[in-house]
Amino acid sequence: MRIAVIGVGGVGGYFGGRLAQSGEQVIFIARGAHLQAIQENGLRVESIKGDFLIHPAQATEDPHTLGQMDVVLVGVKAWQVTETAQVIRPMIGADTCVLPLQNGVEAPAQLAAVLGAEHVLGGLCQISAYIAAPGHIRHVGIEPYVALGEMDGRASERVEALRKAFARAGVAVEVPGDIQAAMWEKFLFIATISGVGAVTRAPVGAIRHLPGVRQMLHQAMLEIEAVAHARGVRLPADAVQRRMDFIDRLPVNVTASMQRDLVAGRPSELESQNGALVRMGLEAGVPTPTHTFIYHSLLPQELRARGQLDF
Repeated sequence: MRIAVIGVGGVGGYFGGRLAQSGEQVIFIARGAHLQAIQENGLRVESIKGDFLIHPAQATEDPHTLGQMDVVLVGVKAWQVTETAQVIRPMIGADTCVLPLQNGVEAPAQLAAVLGAEHVLGGLCQISAYIAAPGHIRHVGIEPYVALGEMDGRASERVEALRKAFARAGVAVEVPGDIQAAMWEKFLFIATISGVGAVTRAPVGAIRHLPGVRQMLHQAMLEIEAVAHARGVRLPADAVQRRMDFIDRLPVNVTASMQRDLVAGRPSELESQNGALVRMGLEAGVPTPTHTFIYHSLLPQELRARGQLDF
């Protein structure tokens, strides 16, 4: 299977690396020092599941040279998806499928608007990983997991083939009966932990321990659940409790990528997580006071990181 990975950060680097390690033909699309390091020294993955090195690794910055791919794995940040869809176009053939693994719930629609809905799967992942240095991915927490499926819920050969590829790579993988509900259940977790973590500037072990902050986590999840129901998403009745339980099982030092980006003064996924929830709440007529507070509290830092506000 020919697989292009665009966005070779914690997500794309880890899952693309595992697929390459298992024998799939994986081509990494990267830029700058990260690309140079991968081309010269391979892709190094340091992981709690076992370290490995992909060397030599196929890597390029020009998708136009690759031709049509079987699968395009999209690992860029959520706010880069629309722009990235244009970059993916040269790799799309009649049977190409595109699997987004971003945080948030908007990526499939954004990709479909450019590439055609027939090419786009729904997807999500769970992992705590990041670029430690050029050519070096560090996986520090959370059992790596991928869920994928057709957006209309039908069974398909391409989904099954990709499920088997991830399974061969040693990745926990699942094809839920309703991928949209699965994506929203992850959104319950990631928008909540990202927003509360970024506002408090504290790791999960601290924010789940303090009663007032823990209540903030719970209320933020209830708001996402209410917006999901208003949009016709069929979340499981115990989704909020399951996500709270998941937070309780995380290593104490875990932080979300959005939180790390904001703390470091980098552009983040604020608009695709808490901002998206606020927008969808307004459209559905559902109050979202916790996420509204989080979003507007963090917005000045986000705008400064993007060069749109100076202070």
